Parts: sequence; structure tokens; C-alpha cells
Amino acid sequence: MRVGFIGLGQMGSAMASSLLRAGHEVTVYNRTRAKAETLAGAGANIADTPAGACRGEAVFSMLADDAAVEDLVFSDGGVLDSLGPGAVHISSSTISPALSHRLAPAHAEASQTYVAAPVFGRPDAAAAGKLFVVAAGASEAVRAVTPLLEAISQRVFVVSEQVQAANLVKLSGNFLIAAVIESLGEAMALVDRGGVDKHLYLEILTSTLFGAPVYKTYGGLIADARFEPAGFAAPLGLKDIRLALAAAEDLRVPLPLASLLRDRFLRLLAHGGDALDWSAIGGLAAEDAGISLPPSSRDRK
Repeated sequence: MRVGFIGLGQMGSAMASSLLRAGHEVTVYNRTRAKAETLAGAGANIADTPAGACRGEAVFSMLADDAAVEDLVFSDGGVLDSLGPGAVHISSSTISPALSHRLAPAHAEASQTYVAAPVFGRPDAAAAGKLFVVAAGASEAVRAVTPLLEAISQRVFVVSEQVQAANLVKLSGNFLIAAVIESLGEAMALVDRGGVDKHLYLEILTSTLFGAPVYKTYGGLIADARFEPAGFAAPLGLKDIRLALAAAEDLRVPLPLASLLRDRFLRLLAHGGDALDWSAIGGLAAEDAGISLPPSSRDRK
């Protein structure tokens, strides 16, 4: 298929690479052109404007937040202006259900279609084409872009024809990951203070009670206090928790733990943690207990 890709951060670049490896004709756009040029050697075409990436049957967007997606879609020369009739906008950005709900009718009015397809997985999974895609949208549109979604993932979950459902699943998943990070950090600070080796403790946890990849991945980062370079930056974690809280308020669902996580992210950022991985909130309990962290983690203060 002829497909565009807009937004070439760590995740977007890796996803575009997977599409190229699968044999799709890919045109990429990024505000910083150098990021697009790194994909030219793999066969990507480079667009000078977002419109240039909207000439095919579909275009992906993988951007940081609601504001960036709104600007891309609704601005002059943006996706709505440029995508052809019958073409599909696939948004893999982690955005609010409310914005996703606005995008579907806006595209329909322009004779286009919209599929929400946020993903689970860190940059290494994206590079290996092993993400998990949560897709929602009109069944015909989802079927049309399934070969693209399969190219970037190990599994595609189609959850609803209501596009906002995919974004709600994504936000709830990130809320759970953040909760695991916080609880792991607190538990590790407790055993560390009690004289138990953190790595041995993690091995016990992941060999008995908690064998899921999220415990192994984030447990290792916390045990090593390895929060740089960021696979998923802390400000994005705060953004996602805020979006989860906003969605919960709209649905009148109390999320008291999410409120705590918001405050933990705010504490991290207040102490200069903007460049750290979001797993750095897992190091806060150790700091609160006066446990020394490696120099690279303390430097942010």
C-alpha cells in the first residue's frame, strides 16, 4: 500500500521502518527533516510538508499530544485538507477519547475515514515490529488498513466501531503501567532498606507472583536506577495520567490511584526529571527513604 507517516520520534521512526520492511511504499514527514532523512536509506520517500505525506491510501500520525494532533489535522494544509477521498487517517498517538471522537466525524465530512490505533510497547518492541495495536473504527476501514497494522505489530486487537474506545483502552493500560512502576518502586525501597538485594528481589517476584513483561522490564529499570535515555519521557507519562483522569471524570468513574500517580509525576518533574524515562517515578520512594541512587539519577537535582 502507499502510506504516509507523520511524526518520527523513537516510536514513529521504528513503526515507519516496519512498514518499509513489509514492502509498503512509505512517505515520511517530520518537522525536523533530519529524522526523516535517516529513513531515506531504507527506501522511504521524504515529504516537505504534511500534505506531501497524505497522497496515498492511508496516513499514520504518531505525535506527542492532543494539541499536536489537532494542529496536524485541522490546520491549513493539514490532514483534512490533504487526504484524498476514501483514504484513512490512522492515529497511533496517545490522545484523549474526546479528541478521537471529534476526529471521526470530521474525516467523514471530508469523505475520508479515521481509525484510532494506539499501540502498547516501548521503542525496542517498535523496532522489532512487535507492538500490540488496539484499533477501533468503522469495520470496513479497519479491515482496509489491517495489513498496515499487522506490519508494525505482533497482534491487532479490534475493540469497537466507536473510535474513542481504543484511546480509552490505551489510557487505562498506561495508567496500570504507571501503577505497577510506583508499586514496584515502593516495594523495592522497602526491601532495599531492609538489606535485601533488589535484583534478587526482582528475580523472586518475576519467578513467582508477577511474571508479566511489565514487571520484568520496569523492575529492571528501577533496580538499576536506569532512567536515561528515556524510552518514554516522564512528561508524557504525566500527560497520559491527566488524560485518564479527564476521561474518568467524563464517565464519572473515580480513579483515586491515578490522582496519586499525577502527584508523583509532578514531584519528579518539579525536581528536574523532564528528560528521564517515566519509570523514574519508581525511584522516588527510594529517594523519600534517603536511599542513595546512582549519580546519573541524582544529577537531575
